[in-house]
Amino acid sequence: MKNFDINEDPHRRFNPLLNEWVLVSPHRSKRPWQGQNESIPTDALPAYDPTCYLCPGNVRANGVNNPDYESSFVFENDFAAMKQDEIMFEDTIKDTFFRAKPERGISRVVCFSPKHNLTLPEMDLPSIENIIKTWQKEYTDLGNVDYINHVQIFENKGSVMGCSNPHPHGQIWAQSSLPTQVEKTQSSMKTYFKNHGNSLLQDYVQEELELNERIVIENSHFVALVPFWAIWPYETMIVSKRNATKITDFTADEVADFALTLKQLTTKYDNLFETSFPYSSGIHQSPTDGELHPEWHFHMHFYPPLLRSATVKKFMVGYEMMGESQRDITPEKSAAVLKGLSNVHYKST
Repeated sequence: MKNFDINEDPHRRFNPLLNEWVLVSPHRSKRPWQGQNESIPTDALPAYDPTCYLCPGNVRANGVNNPDYESSFVFENDFAAMKQDEIMFEDTIKDTFFRAKPERGISRVVCFSPKHNLTLPEMDLPSIENIIKTWQKEYTDLGNVDYINHVQIFENKGSVMGCSNPHPHGQIWAQSSLPTQVEKTQSSMKTYFKNHGNSLLQDYVQEELELNERIVIENSHFVALVPFWAIWPYETMIVSKRNATKITDFTADEVADFALTLKQLTTKYDNLFETSFPYSSGIHQSPTDGELHPEWHFHMHFYPPLLRSATVKKFMVGYEMMGESQRDITPEKSAAVLKGLSNVHYKST
């Protein structure tokens, strides 16, 4: 019987944030690929597109003109996933297979820049800091709405991630309930905090820093790493070193370091396959329900789908849908690849 080799042998890794397992199959990364190749847009985008509904001065789908904004710009989503209307509802069918309840919320779009062709890695640090300050303001404003208990800040970048417009932008969905993934994360964090008296992620990051196997970026206030339990090939997570529960806890120095981390990480992503790297990213932080949440710890997930080139995508199918999440390349290998990439964008060299 051979000894277990975590870098070669199939194994499962535990995700303490979601209380779930992920199957890792390192040997499968050697298999040849004859599946689908994604088409990657190669045309250079203009700084301004007269047909883009997010560019300054243009008319959106609802007939409203965008202002001639010069930095970030926020507006109510013209095709919002949730509505602000209050709906009368009496839950009289609690013990049934057909439970449903109304969900009230607010959806907003955050344009990162007036320039149609300027994504995060190519922005300067003051511009990224301005985006962070916009997120802080929106988290506060939306969180102060009496029926809003959670504010989800996220970005879908690239057509392969379902992004309908290439203009650099993110979204904010604020709602009355905790979303499923957030609720699972909060449950795990609460249990850990109750048992250990510390934040789960604070203890986790400390151990990751000591091992230094999956660290991609580190500065005074933030760490970007490939989680031990990562699912996507080049999945990463940005975590604050200090136990800040929400984005509005950040000092000016922390905002600056967060901006630097965002720029460096997204630059490494673009440099990996020398393409505008697609991903879904999102911030997880304390709910806005008016309660104290010492168990929470600010972190930001990046889930990029590209597997081994700009055209080969990781698909979540078959076993992943029916069994559990699975990955081929190990998190340690992914971290080493990302860490070794330059912080200077490939277009600048």
